[in-house]
Amino acid sequence: MRDTIVFDLDGTLADTAGDLIAAANAALAALGHGPALCPGADDATAFRGGRAMLELATERLGIADGARIVEAGYPLLLEAYGEAIDVHTTLYPGVLEALDRLRAAGAVTAICTNKPERLAIDLVDRLGLSHLFDALVGADTLPVRKPDPAPYRAAVERSGGALARSLLIGDTVTDRKTATAASVPCVLVTFGPTGRAVADLAPEALLDHYDDLDTVIAHILPVPDAARS
Repeated sequence: MRDTIVFDLDGTLADTAGDLIAAANAALAALGHGPALCPGADDATAFRGGRAMLELATERLGIADGARIVEAGYPLLLEAYGEAIDVHTTLYPGVLEALDRLRAAGAVTAICTNKPERLAIDLVDRLGLSHLFDALVGADTLPVRKPDPAPYRAAVERSGGALARSLLIGDTVTDRKTATAASVPCVLVTFGPTGRAVADLAPEALLDHYDDLDTVIAHILPVPDAARS
C-alpha cells in the first residue's frame, strides 16, 4: 500500500499572501474604500481566506454594515485575484525537490485546499506543479469544504491513494481540524506567519523545511515490517 500525502496549498506549498492581500484591497477599492490590509502584517489572515480578509478590513475601517461589504466584496476579490494570481506568489524552498522525491519513491500526492477549484488549478499550473499531483480538491469541488473531512477523503480517493496510509500537511487550525475529523495524522509547517506557534495545535509533527519532509513522513507512516522482508 503506497503512502498518500495530501497538501494544503496557500501557506503550505506556496506563499500566496501578497497576491491575496492585493486582491482584497482591490475589492475594497471597487466598493469605494481605501486599502486596509498590509502584506507581511496580515499574512496569517490572508491564509484563512478571502472572507476573513474582508472581515478584518471592515473592522479596521469601522464599517457598520461589515457583513454586506464582505458579501459584496468577495466576488470582486476573486475576480481581482484571478487576474493577478501569481504576481508575488512563490513556492516555499524545497517544495519541488520534495515532491519529486515523494513520487520517485512511489507515493501518491494530492492537494486539498479551501481556494476555489478553478483558481487553485490555475495557480498550481502557473507554479509548474500540475504534473506532481494526482488530484486536487478545492473549496467548491464538493458542497462542503475543510474542516469537513469529505474534501480530504475525496482527495485521497481521486488520487488513487489509501486513507489508512495518508496524512495531511497544512499550516492552520483548519488543517488540524480536518485531519482530526478524517482520523488521519497532521503535519503543520512552521515557515508560515505564525511560525512554531502551530505547535500549540498539537499536530503529529512539525515541518521546518521541505528538506526534512521524507524523515517526517517516515516517522509518522513507518514502513510495515512485512514490506521490509
